[in-house]
Amino acid sequence: MEPHRGTLNVATKPAKEAGLDNQICDLKNDELAELQAVTSEMVRLMETAAVPILAVDGNGLVNGWNQKVAELTGLRIDEAIGRHIITLVKESSIPIVQRMLYLALQGREEKEVRFEVKTHGSKRDDGPIILIVNACSSRDLHDHVVGVCFVAQDMTVHKLVMDKFTRVEGDYKAIVHNPNPLIPPIFGVDQFGWCSEWNAAMTKLTGWHRDEVIDKMLLGKVFDSSNASCLLKNKNAFVRLCIVINSALAGEEAEKAPFGFFDRNGKYIESLLSVNRKENEDGAIAGVFCFIHVPSDELQHALHVQQASEQTAVKKLKAFSYMRYAINKPLSGMLYSRGALKSTGLNEEQMRHVHVADSCHHQLNKILADLDQDNITHKSSCLDLEMAEFLWQDVVVAAVSQSLIACKGKGIRVSCNFPERFMKQKLYGDSIRVQQILSDFLFIAVKFSPVGGSVEISSKLTKNSVGENLHLIDMELRIKHQGIGVPAEILSQMYEEDSKEQSEEGMSLLVSRNLLRLMNGDVHHLREAGMSTFILTAELASAPPASGQ
Repeated sequence: MEPHRGTLNVATKPAKEAGLDNQICDLKNDELAELQAVTSEMVRLMETAAVPILAVDGNGLVNGWNQKVAELTGLRIDEAIGRHIITLVKESSIPIVQRMLYLALQGREEKEVRFEVKTHGSKRDDGPIILIVNACSSRDLHDHVVGVCFVAQDMTVHKLVMDKFTRVEGDYKAIVHNPNPLIPPIFGVDQFGWCSEWNAAMTKLTGWHRDEVIDKMLLGKVFDSSNASCLLKNKNAFVRLCIVINSALAGEEAEKAPFGFFDRNGKYIESLLSVNRKENEDGAIAGVFCFIHVPSDELQHALHVQQASEQTAVKKLKAFSYMRYAINKPLSGMLYSRGALKSTGLNEEQMRHVHVADSCHHQLNKILADLDQDNITHKSSCLDLEMAEFLWQDVVVAAVSQSLIACKGKGIRVSCNFPERFMKQKLYGDSIRVQQILSDFLFIAVKFSPVGGSVEISSKLTKNSVGENLHLIDMELRIKHQGIGVPAEILSQMYEEDSKEQSEEGMSLLVSRNLLRLMNGDVHHLREAGMSTFILTAELASAPPASGQ
């Protein structure tokens, strides 16, 4: 019976073991399926994650490289898989990654470790990617560590911003605390109202050292109308300073404001205060910088000289106004005398001289009226033109008469080469302005002609009909004189409205040129061998002669 039992026992044992093995296999299959599902989900999350994620096996070979890290580094997923992680990081980061990998494979997961990853392809010139990484140990079914997953945060842009901010911060400190005398007095206040800056120039100006004011309340301890380092004149001055500082801290733009205080020795300092916001790396207001502008001794001297010059100019202007007022009285007397002469039976020659005097009187009145212009030498000044009928002969005679005394003194002969019909031509325009222009250029020509020389005036007319009863006349006048001509510096002043140094002759030519431009004309200067010529152009009008004339 024993053998029978033994046989039974032998036969029964394999059956039980087979059932247990089947149960274990079923269990393992379930766990494996569950593990595969979890792994699949983890892979999907890793691939679609918005942060860089990479994974390595127990030998440090990359077996996971998501799209984000590929995008940042320029290294494609298929290029990264199978490479050792040490070959993908910067040399300076190799010891850090080796330690992190070693500890993670031991099950000790480090957090917030910084290392740099190389860039490739189109990203190579951008420099390394800076990552802040958390290590996660990967385990198998038996809880054995078989790899490491690195979940990272890209800090590259943040690092660049911080480096720039640190660099700017360093630059500003180097400038603020530079002992160079060109650096103005500067003090600062943080967002809480504490004095945060006080440079060497501020110490020199006030007598108060940096360590005596830093970390004290700027408004109340450093500046106040009483019981402060730098005393202000009164409570109103303190309120104005509070408004300027607090407005800047609130983000408002502030203009330069008058600012005065007493230094350590009781000397009152007058200055201008400009306030500028100080921003941190996030763009938030972290305080304000205050620059004090104190005129130097040289600037104060220059300002005094300028003030004295302005006062002198005002006095001259008042004297000039008086002269203008006073001139009108003798001119009125001359006008009365000429009017009386006309009623004394003068002959034609005498009457012509009286008419010349009348024309010169009108010209002088025009010039005196021009003094109301702010800048008569500028082309935009409102010099007015009249439109009236006149004889060309009257204009020429009046203009030439103004140079005859100068011609007589130098023995210069003036000749007018105009066609007789033109001299009798009736024109429309501003005869007094044309007379002023002609007399100015003629006088300059005589002045710069040699003794015993000659001046010749000629003209060229072109008529253009604009209707049955009106012609436009393009007039060209040439004033030719002997000698080397007008100096170049005077001629240049005729074309430079804002010339700092302007002679009387240059100003006269400039005003006359502006008048010609109002008449749609201009002036040119021509130098020839032993001769110089002014060429004047202007546009006038004329009416055709009546039938039968």
